[in-house]
Amino acid sequence: MRAMRVLLLVVVVGVVAALVSGPGTRPATVGGAARPIAEIAPDLGATINAALAPVADVVERFPAVVPGTPCLSTARACIDLSANRSWLISGGKVVYGPVPITHGRPGWRTPPGTFRVAFKSINHKSTIFDDAPMPFSVFFNGGIAFHQGSLRVPSHGCIHLSPAAARQYFGTLQRGDIVQVVP
Repeated sequence: MRAMRVLLLVVVVGVVAALVSGPGTRPATVGGAARPIAEIAPDLGATINAALAPVADVVERFPAVVPGTPCLSTARACIDLSANRSWLISGGKVVYGPVPITHGRPGWRTPPGTFRVAFKSINHKSTIFDDAPMPFSVFFNGGIAFHQGSLRVPSHGCIHLSPAAARQYFGTLQRGDIVQVVP
């Protein structure tokens, strides 16, 4: 329904522009500057403003990609599995990164998708892999977490970070924050 309103707006603005300028003429100008529509057709101002109102809602519902990342501005953490990089994002801008990562090895792939931080554990030990240390763990998809780990050896699905990056992610991310994992 909103897409139809936007399309209708584009058509209305085009028709108004054609009517105001007329066929084969240039837009109405004063001293070489284009005149605002409100000046040319004052009774259309309220109609155009009403037609534009839904556009803001459409833009809000379809967030933009954060420059320099493959993730949307709604994400707080972004993971690019194919590039082995990750970022922290705030307000649609990169605030930390990119940082190198390793992720799931064959048979233990890190699944792509959009998740939320569930919990954090500063000195976590794996209950599945012989109490393996997982310092600065930030869990976002079941047993999958960001944590300090090897940047040379692939994981069992988790996102390995350097010690400094693991501390930064642990200190920044909070329960409920969005983590976007891109293939």
